[in-house]
Amino acid sequence: MHIFLIAAITADGYIAKNATQISTSWTSKEDTKFFAERTKQAGVVVMGAHTYQTIGRALPDRRTIVYSSEPIETPGVEITTLSPRELVQKLESEGVRELAICGGATVYTMFLEAKLINTLYLTIEPHLFGQGISLCNKPIDLKLELVSILTLSPQTLLLEYRTKH
Repeated sequence: MHIFLIAAITADGYIAKNATQISTSWTSKEDTKFFAERTKQAGVVVMGAHTYQTIGRALPDRRTIVYSSEPIETPGVEITTLSPRELVQKLESEGVRELAICGGATVYTMFLEAKLINTLYLTIEPHLFGQGISLCNKPIDLKLELVSILTLSPQTLLLEYRTKH
């Protein structure tokens, strides 16, 4: 299975100012379009409860799986507490071929620590937060190989990296 991490980050490396900030409140329409297209292509998205709360609904045309110990009573949302490896094995057994990891920092860290991420899509937005929520919430030591740089707009870059496990 191909598993990718997808995130928008500020020029100083943050994914949000705080846990309640909605990413579309500061990211470009070009990033929103890329996120929608790429995650619909994958078909299955995984996110944490905080990220889900900022969205508040299942993502249209995508199977939405949320890491949460609390029930979420939203149609189209599946809850999981499986480890990343167990979740991937379950999805592979169901025939899932591609999986999008959509945040936040805890879920990104879990999948990176498990060495399950093949590709990272990082949109660099022209913002500085100075402080906030980093891509990962624990130290990670992972080498990456730059695959491509795409200019989404005159202000916004998309970096595609391949992991080197």
